[in-house]
Amino acid sequence: MLQKRKIVKLYNGKAKLFESFGIEKQIKSLFGTTISLPQGGYLIIEHTEALHVVDVNSGNKSNQESDQENTGLKTNMVAVKEIARQLRLRDMGGIIVIDFIDMKKADNKRAIFEAMKDAMRDDRSKNTVLPLTKFGLMQITRQRVRPEMNIVTKEICPSCNGTGKIQASILVADKLVKDLEHIAIHQNESKIKIALHPYLHAYFTHGIFSQRMHWFFKYYKWINLVKDSSLPVTEYKFLDNSGEPLEIIIKSESE
Repeated sequence: MLQKRKIVKLYNGKAKLFESFGIEKQIKSLFGTTISLPQGGYLIIEHTEALHVVDVNSGNKSNQESDQENTGLKTNMVAVKEIARQLRLRDMGGIIVIDFIDMKKADNKRAIFEAMKDAMRDDRSKNTVLPLTKFGLMQITRQRVRPEMNIVTKEICPSCNGTGKIQASILVADKLVKDLEHIAIHQNESKIKIALHPYLHAYFTHGIFSQRMHWFFKYYKWINLVKDSSLPVTEYKFLDNSGEPLEIIIKSESE
């Protein structure tokens, strides 16, 4: 370690060290899927079991065909350097497929291919860069230098259980109304409290002649609605006057 003393410098800046040199921003970018490019474009990096996918986007639109070609070439050139850098930072190994902005001219495609080969020469890992296909796709194979690190930065959504979809709010509202009718009429509960998500609360209490007011004239009972942000939009709880859960009792026809 003593031989490394010459490369160590004392930092006296007022700002945080990592923040001042942009290190904190780079660390955060390692965990994100979107990376901004200096000239307005951006990259989207996705990982699958079989390969890594990098999508290059210009971030703006041009109506003229010549402008589209030039914009695509410029953005792709900027993206080449950032992609090579991200491959090293993230140590992405295996097959990497890059979807560059579409270019029609063969010279431009060749220029991107040569630029990527030059950028990958600085990479100490063994890699192979293949030319762009007619669809604008480039394939790179890269050998991982370090062991793979799986850092979990996302959690399964409690509302949808990771499916990306939840029950339509109108269906949830209809089910709540049916359950309320059963409790108010068939179980004849005198005091009813419902804990529900603020969105549902707003839906049932909106306006002077709200749904809750309609319930009052229908059941001759004031239904106490309580906002509970901890509940998913698709869930609600019926409570008695003491705050204990109310069980919905379904009796058979024989009873």
